[in-house]
Amino acid sequence: MNKDGSLVKLPSGPADSSVAQPAAEFAPEPNRGFFGIGGSTFESLAMRDFRWLFISSVTSFMAMNMQMITRVWLVLRLANDSPLAVVLITVSFALPMVLVTPVSGALADRIPRRRMMILAQLGNAVVALIIGILDATNLIAFWHIIGSGLLSGTMMAFNVPSRQAIISEIVPEDKLMNGVALQSSGMNMTRIAGPAAAGFLIVFIDTAGVFFIVSALYFVSVLSVSVIDAGKTAKSRSGKGVAGDIGAGFKYAADQPVLLSLIILAFIPVLFGMPYYVLLPSWAREALDAGAEDLGVLMMTMGIGALAGGLLVASLKGSSNRGMLLLGSCISWGIALAVFAQTTSYIVALPLLLFVGLASSVFMSLNMTLLQVNASPEMRGRIMSIGMMTFGVMPLSAVPFGILAEQVGTPHALMTSGLLLLAFTVLFAIAYPQFRKVT
Repeated sequence: MNKDGSLVKLPSGPADSSVAQPAAEFAPEPNRGFFGIGGSTFESLAMRDFRWLFISSVTSFMAMNMQMITRVWLVLRLANDSPLAVVLITVSFALPMVLVTPVSGALADRIPRRRMMILAQLGNAVVALIIGILDATNLIAFWHIIGSGLLSGTMMAFNVPSRQAIISEIVPEDKLMNGVALQSSGMNMTRIAGPAAAGFLIVFIDTAGVFFIVSALYFVSVLSVSVIDAGKTAKSRSGKGVAGDIGAGFKYAADQPVLLSLIILAFIPVLFGMPYYVLLPSWAREALDAGAEDLGVLMMTMGIGALAGGLLVASLKGSSNRGMLLLGSCISWGIALAVFAQTTSYIVALPLLLFVGLASSVFMSLNMTLLQVNASPEMRGRIMSIGMMTFGVMPLSAVPFGILAEQVGTPHALMTSGLLLLAFTVLFAIAYPQFRKVT
């Protein structure tokens, strides 16, 4: 922090002087375009390793989104349409991402990140294959699905910090925002395609067949990662145990003003902005009396907005005003969500939901980028794991708003959610005025 109280961009040197920091492992190729695609939006795809990482990310998250909807469908069949069973399945997947990510983040800095991704994806492939076999042979039980949720959430906790942190080993820092945003766009694309594909396939090959396809997609992701040259060496050789590295990661984040403010800000939309994703089906029924096909269009519209937001961040050049853009996207998200919640017109709801998806994607892509840029290379796995803990909190944050929706209705609960997101973002901006200068 400067004498005038302004936040400064952190140096990229090692956090511990005893750690011998290797030279950057960037090996970018000239930007010749990707199958004729030019321009700054897709410039990271000009790099061979990033192309394979992108393919791996798309197949991995396509499998995850297909698996989530298939798992819920299977549970509804096994538990006689019990909503509580669906909640338990959601919690079984989310809980490990809160509890395990500190360990996985430390390991992502101690173990080569490519190896971590391969092992995690292999684990996911095996879990999906076993569930598919149990389902196909009619031996599946509810506790199998709970167990698979815990294992899949654990594998995701080990996969994502390494997958995010390895981007900085593939693309140079001036293209890091582009790389993170493109990967985020690929993930958002699967949010549209994954559930739709699973729902269509269940009709023809039942849930067991979809689990076999999910397993195959995870194996494709493993093969894609295995040809990446980056991520073959560990970034941290601190000599401490895993517990010591975890503690060092939290201390490092707490000691860096920019990182600490980014992490605090990340929790605000998770607590107050993301519940709309869980409550959207209930809102559609109450506010619009929408059927399944209308809900599908609403979900697709939200996904298209998220995809557009990721591509927008990928197209940004320069490093100025990122703090202002982050605050602005969060404030816009809150306003749009509050207005959307009170609309009773399907036609009005669509553009508002498109904007909510766009604003939320801009925020998440940019926040992940700034966490990486402002963390030293040997700490990036641990910092990304702290950021990822927000994803585990996300499903749990919908619980209080679900309770509120039972009392006052889903539209009023979602409006409250949007107004709280707006209010807490403004309070954050007042409490951390230097954040607007973050670049």
